[in-house]
Amino acid sequence: MKKFLMAMSICCLAVSAAAQAAVQGREVSYKADGTTLKGYIAYDDAVKGKRPGVLVVHEWWGHNEYARKRARMLAELGYTALAVDMYGDGKQAQHPDDAGKFSTEVSKNMPMAKKRFEAGMRLLRKEKTVDAKKLAAIGYCFGGGVVLNMARLGENLKGVASFHGALGSDIKVKPGHIKARIVSFTGEEDPMIGADKVAAFKQEMDAAKANYRVVTYPGAKHSFTNPDADELGKKFNLPLAYNAAADKDSWQQATVFLREVFSGK
Repeated sequence: MKKFLMAMSICCLAVSAAAQAAVQGREVSYKADGTTLKGYIAYDDAVKGKRPGVLVVHEWWGHNEYARKRARMLAELGYTALAVDMYGDGKQAQHPDDAGKFSTEVSKNMPMAKKRFEAGMRLLRKEKTVDAKKLAAIGYCFGGGVVLNMARLGENLKGVASFHGALGSDIKVKPGHIKARIVSFTGEEDPMIGADKVAAFKQEMDAAKANYRVVTYPGAKHSFTNPDADELGKKFNLPLAYNAAADKDSWQQATVFLREVFSGK
């Protein structure tokens, strides 16, 4: 009996390992206006045929393992995901001063941001596993602001999901110009995205006649989806904190959101 149980255990472990191995990831390089961008593509090779593609835009720290983790999570849902590089050359910040500098450089140059985002879209569309007519984007922190701005600029996306992303923008949106459906997840205790900013965002989206939804989490602070937020907050004295409940709920809602936008519901 012991031998039988051991054999079954080994078999289960082998099946589990095989299932995990189905998600493939690889680094990619692409260009925008002569700048080399370094991204990461993830997909499940057990899924047959073409599937929707999702771009993942990183936090203000840059394209790091967290963005890649989210790309793999999307691959597990059956999508092909591209974690993009908005800073160039895979640049990452190790200190908030650098993160602020890098993110501001992109945020204040919307034509450059648009070109870099669109370069990622072109790359994803060319992937043999991707249905080029079905793209969406998600973003975190800085990246959440980026995907919202791409929606404001009328990019041909089925949907965008922003997690604790900046809600304000200088982009003037004409009614009907936003093609993508939008969902925004923010924490009520996030001093970077206060209730006034949430209210202004709702007013802007209403005026733009956008199809949008705003979700706020009581007690959640900035960067509530990132398990490293507590450590980073303490290290740099920033109002960051991981919130497991908000992280879980926002991901579940985003999962339903993507399924709906790609199915046309």
